[in-house]
Amino acid sequence: MRKIYILTTILLTVGVLQLNAQVKFGVSAGINHSTWKGDAVGSLNDLAELTNGIVTTHPRNSFYAGGFMEMPLGEKISLQPGVYYSQKGYALKGNLVSDKFDFLGVNAKAELQSHYIDVPLVIKAEIAKGFQVYAGPQLSYLVKNNLHMDAGLLGFSVVNTNMDVTEQFNRADIALTGGASYTFDNGFFINAGYDHGLSRLDKNSNFKSFNRTVKAGIGFRF
Repeated sequence: MRKIYILTTILLTVGVLQLNAQVKFGVSAGINHSTWKGDAVGSLNDLAELTNGIVTTHPRNSFYAGGFMEMPLGEKISLQPGVYYSQKGYALKGNLVSDKFDFLGVNAKAELQSHYIDVPLVIKAEIAKGFQVYAGPQLSYLVKNNLHMDAGLLGFSVVNTNMDVTEQFNRADIALTGGASYTFDNGFFINAGYDHGLSRLDKNSNFKSFNRTVKAGIGFRF
């Protein structure tokens, strides 16, 4: 409930400011390069049941898309709330070791495909013509977590399955987000940013891991 109250307060603040501001709207989309930091390796390894293997971790490349409002707070400073659909996640890959089957080249991988709704509320400052920096809090809601597992033998996929593991994770994720953008005179812009998750992902507190996402994209401000 506390998180709902926080989000309600943010939305009410945005509404009050909107009454006295010249609001501009925009859309943006781009690429996410996401991973976990913390105790993720052992936990996801257990979840995927990849035992007795040599496991390496890999970020997941996906995408985000959404829109935002930009409300001036001064000549060079603005408040920018937004709503985005954002795919995040994490991946493990390994070569399974077995005394009897080592010569077969058994390999496996597991990828956690996370689907979020991100609601950032950032302060943006223009420090040179067209060049802006921004930072602020972000509240994310987990829509679905899907664990995809694939195991191969002699170059063939022998196990390929998907598991819905949403209920094992916290729905809300609070983060700090920041980055930089460059806006051209016609309203087109490019941007790069970073989301630093502050909330533990596991609902049962079995492990301590957090979302980390580097992103880059393009957009248009009307």
